[in-house]
Amino acid sequence: MSDAPKWFRNALAMQPEDREIVVRDARVHYLAWGEVGRPGLVFVHGGAAHAHWWSFIGPLFAGEYRVAAIDLTGHGDSGRREAYPREVWAEEVIAVAADAGFDGPPIVVGHSMGGFVTITAAAAFGSKLAGAVVLDSPVRRPDPEVEEGARGKAFRNPKVYADVETAMQHFRTVPEQPSSLPYILDHVGRRSLTEVPEGVTWKFDPRVFRLDTPRTSAEVLRQVGCRIALFRAENGLVTPDIGEYMYELLGRNSPVIEIPEAYHHMMLDQPLLLVTGLRTLFADWEHSIPLSRR
Repeated sequence: MSDAPKWFRNALAMQPEDREIVVRDARVHYLAWGEVGRPGLVFVHGGAAHAHWWSFIGPLFAGEYRVAAIDLTGHGDSGRREAYPREVWAEEVIAVAADAGFDGPPIVVGHSMGGFVTITAAAAFGSKLAGAVVLDSPVRRPDPEVEEGARGKAFRNPKVYADVETAMQHFRTVPEQPSSLPYILDHVGRRSLTEVPEGVTWKFDPRVFRLDTPRTSAEVLRQVGCRIALFRAENGLVTPDIGEYMYELLGRNSPVIEIPEAYHHMMLDQPLLLVTGLRTLFADWEHSIPLSRR
């Protein structure tokens, strides 16, 4: 980690609070930064990921916000369920928001599969949110982790490795991308592992990809009940035409923001551009009146 830049080392030096609640009889773990009583941000990770995908991003907002990063059930240090409907994950996000000590409704930021969870939360609980931000979650096609879980081999049977270093040789993102910063990839990869009697394995439950989604994402997106913004990576999964389609579904009154030179996992290759984009959006939202979405 000595080769990591100062901003990254300073962010990790801000140790988060480890907090836990129970939602529908399952443990839900989350990280928190910043003072209780500030406006809230909730970060939601993608499929097979975990709260520490945000542990170098969240601290950068802790000077102005109370920040939480959730481990959705079936991920990270949260408990497991027999099934994982997005509606239940959305309830977990709202429960974390209620527990974290925010001043008023929070903004929820979700990436990839977590972006679809964010859309679901914004549709079902829009009145409890100050806004929603969806990061490279392509409506019109399955998110990449679910697609890989259904058809590929990466998530079907998580392997057990003798030790962490052996496991790290096999850590990769889905989809793979050429530009992830090595110090960030190492950080999130090592926190993706858990000890088992035979060695170490990945923390996620492979059943999280057997989603029960009675409504399509397009139908849910039309039902969003708070202001919402879409971020697309220049080299990501939300292509310009998909971004335009999502913009139409939202009544052409939600911003679509591109992160230049980023791939799908934009926090892994362009973290500071992502932070700058989010800060700019939040500053605008603080001084603007949202249009009604109902």
